[in-house]
Amino acid sequence: MSLHTSGRPLLPRTEWLKIVEHTPLVSIDLIVQDAEDRVLLGYRNNEPARGTWFVPGGVIRKDESLDEAFQRIAKTELDLPLLRGKAHFVGVFEHMYPSNFAEVAGITTHYIVLSYAMHVSTLPLQPADTQHRAWIGLKPAELLAHPLVHENTKAYFRH
Repeated sequence: MSLHTSGRPLLPRTEWLKIVEHTPLVSIDLIVQDAEDRVLLGYRNNEPARGTWFVPGGVIRKDESLDEAFQRIAKTELDLPLLRGKAHFVGVFEHMYPSNFAEVAGITTHYIVLSYAMHVSTLPLQPADTQHRAWIGLKPAELLAHPLVHENTKAYFRH
């Protein structure tokens, strides 16, 4: 059985699906840019947003502080030791999807997203997890024009 930072076991998929069905999820998205201002995007293997380029991110777990969640997401998805205190808070966004991670018909996914931007010297070369097939680095104008960059990612750069 896998544990999260509070020492609690992670929920079985069936219980997690009930939560996805009935509540919004609070998550953190990481807008990571390199010295050339390229934004790191992952090509998603999983629903929601499968088959699109998206910034890395993840759900905040019960009893996990924002700092702990930020560090866990950065380590899990990027294999980087990033700190929330060194990132710039971009804002709160709402992401709604007609699908869910389990691909069960009729269950949507609703996220309340805290987005943070940070610069790194170089972007990671390959995903550290299995939910992304590949990484790409695009400048903001390029990602806004790219047809496979998800609209929720593009929203971070439309201001």
